Amino acid sequence: MEAIKEQRYHINVGTLCGQVRKRHPWGDAKAIKEEIDKRLAEILGPKTEADNIKPVKKKKEKPAKVEEKKVAVATAAPPSEEELNPYTIFPQPEENFKVHTEIFFSDGNIWRAHNTKEILEKHLKATGGKVMTRFPPEPNGYLHIGHAKAMFIDFGLAKERNGHCYLRFDDTNPEAEKKEYIDHIQEIVHWMGWEPYKVTYTSDYFQALYEHAVELIQKGLAYVDHQTAEEIKEYREKKMDSPWRGRPIEESLKLFEDMRRGLIAEGAATLRMKQDMQNENKNMSDLIAYRIKFTPHPHAGDKWCVYPSYDYAHCMVDSLENITHSLCTLEFDIRRPSYYWLLVALGLYQPYVWEYSRLNISNTVMSKRKLNRLVTEKWVDGWDDPRLLTLAGLRRRGVSSTAINSFIRGIGITRSDNSLIRVDRLEYHIREELNKTAPRTMVVLRPLKVVITNLEEGKVLDLDGKMWPDASDTDASSHYKVPFSRTVYIEKTDFRLKDSKDYYGLAPGKSVMLRYAFPIKCTDVISGDSPDDIVEIRAEYDPLKTSKLKGVLHWIAEPAPGVEPLKVEVRLFEKLFMSENPAELEDWLGDLNPHSKEVIKDAYAVPSLATAVLGDKFQFERLGYFAVDTDSTPEKLVFNRTVTLRDSFGKAGPK
Repeated sequence: MEAIKEQRYHINVGTLCGQVRKRHPWGDAKAIKEEIDKRLAEILGPKTEADNIKPVKKKKEKPAKVEEKKVAVATAAPPSEEELNPYTIFPQPEENFKVHTEIFFSDGNIWRAHNTKEILEKHLKATGGKVMTRFPPEPNGYLHIGHAKAMFIDFGLAKERNGHCYLRFDDTNPEAEKKEYIDHIQEIVHWMGWEPYKVTYTSDYFQALYEHAVELIQKGLAYVDHQTAEEIKEYREKKMDSPWRGRPIEESLKLFEDMRRGLIAEGAATLRMKQDMQNENKNMSDLIAYRIKFTPHPHAGDKWCVYPSYDYAHCMVDSLENITHSLCTLEFDIRRPSYYWLLVALGLYQPYVWEYSRLNISNTVMSKRKLNRLVTEKWVDGWDDPRLLTLAGLRRRGVSSTAINSFIRGIGITRSDNSLIRVDRLEYHIREELNKTAPRTMVVLRPLKVVITNLEEGKVLDLDGKMWPDASDTDASSHYKVPFSRTVYIEKTDFRLKDSKDYYGLAPGKSVMLRYAFPIKCTDVISGDSPDDIVEIRAEYDPLKTSKLKGVLHWIAEPAPGVEPLKVEVRLFEKLFMSENPAELEDWLGDLNPHSKEVIKDAYAVPSLATAVLGDKFQFERLGYFAVDTDSTPEKLVFNRTVTLRDSFGKAGPK
């Protein structure tokens, strides 16, 4: 209270919310924030002009060096409990008897969703008190980095609590699912480092779901409707009941059975839950439970021609699988009343629902609809195009699952707003890992020929290049061989006709150091049809290395006289979209970056790279981190740039 009165509206509300959440893990974060804001207003009154002024941080005077160390130790804030373990915010299964959600009806009635003692005891007996979660993707596309966050939460919570996580395919739409997607999802989940407790399908429960639908009709809580999709939309907007809402229970039972037997045409009838058409929440407006589709199911075959909707099946299967924590993104928050309405109506066990912020990353799109357009209309080269933030695309680009999980852990699993995360933050985690794991080597992307005139014809020196910056000179396993001969190649961008103080490359009359080799000095320039068309550089090398030079260049030499260096293909990738948030644009396809991919067919590499295989990753000195691509053949290797080096790397040369 003293801090509140002293700091007034500058108090850290997030800290206050965190304190409340520790005591009330079941509390709705939004409601807690609103209540705290209300209490602060009661205590402090209206905001003053001073409250609206951002406080200026005072510059601290530098204490003596000895004192500085003491202050640093004394004021170093330890990581919070949630930073050390992000899963502490979730309650234990045995606590799942409290009210989850209040379901408000337009007539003033309120349902307070919670498990009875008997239902909870039955659930705990079935699970042994273990945490049970599920990762429920729909098999209608490839998984993207947003799914990596869902996996981190679903599988991660189960692992942290020594529980189990299902991989459940939400296959309620037989027209969208493909075996290709099912196989991909199972494989990518494993690649991400997670092991499912069981692999299940919503279609495994079709019989139980159908029986519960019959039970709903018998209770007068569902009815067969004949409105078209347009009529349903119109009636919902006008908050009007369907003409068939009051039809007799026996009539709906018979019609639903006719639907199941295929006696009613597709689109001529649906089964709708009798919820509350006058409710302010449109997700309580008699949602569709079943629709007719004369389409064989990839998993269930041709047994069914009625299929449950997501809104009907999702909560039911959560209950049937005894899920303790049903975790989903915030856009499902408004569906929570409908989720619990169905479980309360049928007297079923109710999982604990918790919504977290959706992962939005800059300069890309992550909706499956937009990703599908990019792929099917060939704006990109398939679901695993390295420019996409699909998990297959990231893997092909050279990103590891550990780097992705590290990124996810870093952004947290809170219910904060769906703010846009800059892609640079992901690249930071990728770079941090590759800096420790990717051996160094040299590749020249756009070769410019340099002839060392004072090195005798036919002579080749075998020099040692370091795979690791701190490698010992005596450790042969940490080095690779670099041939140095009369003909070497440097990057075209590392030569200029006019020198300047802030330029560390090669220029006429200027010397630079060749990495792991010798200083060279430009003595002559051979041009083509125009002075700017540089064909060849003549230079002399300093075998005694007497020069101390700032400029250090990477290079490639002919491995033997007249033998061309190893040729490789290198693909450079930039952001796929030019805008930070292309999803907000009406013409989002018009925002595609025309320079997002550059293919360099004839780059030169050191001979040791010839043995690289799929899965190998390297730092090409001064260029970035690269990975072997799936298009590689024994005749020619292909490398994808995973991520660039830090910007500060350009001037100082390789490190």
